[in-house]
Amino acid sequence: MTLRLFNTLTRKLEDFTALDPAQRKVGMYVCGMTVYDLCHMGHARMMMAFDVVYRWLQVRGYEVNYVRNITDIDDKIIRRALERGITIRELTDEMIAAMREDIGALGIKPPTHEPRATEHVGSMLDMIATLEGKGLAYRAPTGDVNLSVRKLPGYGRLSGKSLDDLRAGAGLAERSDRADLADAKVDPLDSVLWKASKPEEPEDAKWPSVFGPGRPGWHIECSAMCLDLLGKSFDIHGGGMDLQFPHHENELAQSEAANGEKFASYWLHNGFLNVDGEKMSKSLGNFFTIRDVLKHFDGETLRFFMLRTHYRSQFNFSDALLEDARNALRRLYNALDIGDALLARLGMRAVAAAPATLDELDRSDDLTTSFEAAMDNDFNTAEAVSYLFMLASDIGALKKTLEDASTDPVLVQASMLALDRKVLALRSLGATLGILQQEPLSFLQAGAALTEAEIQARIAARAQAKKDKDFAASDRIRKELADLGITLKDGPEGTTWVKA
Repeated sequence: MTLRLFNTLTRKLEDFTALDPAQRKVGMYVCGMTVYDLCHMGHARMMMAFDVVYRWLQVRGYEVNYVRNITDIDDKIIRRALERGITIRELTDEMIAAMREDIGALGIKPPTHEPRATEHVGSMLDMIATLEGKGLAYRAPTGDVNLSVRKLPGYGRLSGKSLDDLRAGAGLAERSDRADLADAKVDPLDSVLWKASKPEEPEDAKWPSVFGPGRPGWHIECSAMCLDLLGKSFDIHGGGMDLQFPHHENELAQSEAANGEKFASYWLHNGFLNVDGEKMSKSLGNFFTIRDVLKHFDGETLRFFMLRTHYRSQFNFSDALLEDARNALRRLYNALDIGDALLARLGMRAVAAAPATLDELDRSDDLTTSFEAAMDNDFNTAEAVSYLFMLASDIGALKKTLEDASTDPVLVQASMLALDRKVLALRSLGATLGILQQEPLSFLQAGAALTEAEIQARIAARAQAKKDKDFAASDRIRKELADLGITLKDGPEGTTWVKA
């Protein structure tokens, strides 16, 4: 199968060809967090999208050099540090630790490199000097250094807009961040490469340079970090759709102008997140941090919830949809629980099998190959997840077959082998998406209203009632537990329970 992805630059699906196909190495850069506050659900959406890309490239046998940067200096960071009366470093260290904790709860893997912008200021200054030397940057009366956007060939091709179309919006965007910039620019579309320091700014927000003390503009940060960690050319550049213009447009143009080579081969952008159909916004009162959501839903449920939407599609967020995702994930875990227990009882396996690689799975199973095809088609997790539910249905059907065919040894043997393959496929394909790796009962029992000891005491009391033929008491105990959200499951090995 050929991996295909949608390239924002060309606006079409393309076969993926790595710059280093012989060594199967891939360089990928994703614009990460500006660390002045806790991560919100929009950040989770972006991080998840490219975690999936990272994982699937590895599944496909690529060695991925994944760089996801941290912006640890900008106006918002300076303001927040001053408000709290702490240093910029104290603020950014705190927010980086919180970010890693929050996205770690979602099973998002650490990138290969997670550079801080402040670690690469020297490279940014070198690139700014190169652009100035080529006549593509100029020093403004304010002490800033600006990029001459109209001198950059092909500017606008990533966003698909002409310079005239982009001009007004870019001017407004700049003024929203720093009002005096409009008077310091030859063209409102020009972006700031180096921001001259202001007297009221703290000393830890200033770096010495040939242009005077100051700090880097936002766009130049990523260009320099890409160059330092991935080279002049690399395979994949990603980020949220909101970064397509002006951030990524400027990155692309200034990097190619400075380095004289093609920048990124493929540009990937994830869709926006909406809350109950509206764009998430603090002003609308529908703004949620990852921590807000994790107070009510576990990390794997939140991850699974996001996997059910294709990364390029707009993503709708609501409590009702999260509840649905939790129930759906429970169905998959319940299938694993049924399969593992049945295989153990039949002597096929004492414990759950560890995930297998794709090549080790049953290649004759259409569900496995269909899952692969979906993921190879621009990382279509929404379709891929549907095949997991089909595997779960097959496990349920095989359980029934085994119960009905207990006197047919040939059918029993064939069904046992099929069940083993289906359970292994469900767990293994889930692993490629970062789900279904917990012990099923642990997931199914999480969040119960009673302790394990309290539940087991009631199960023992119910067993004694049944032994005494006091079926009214037995039914009463079952109902009491059901009212507390605990479902009993009677089987050949005894009674187990799950959270309803």
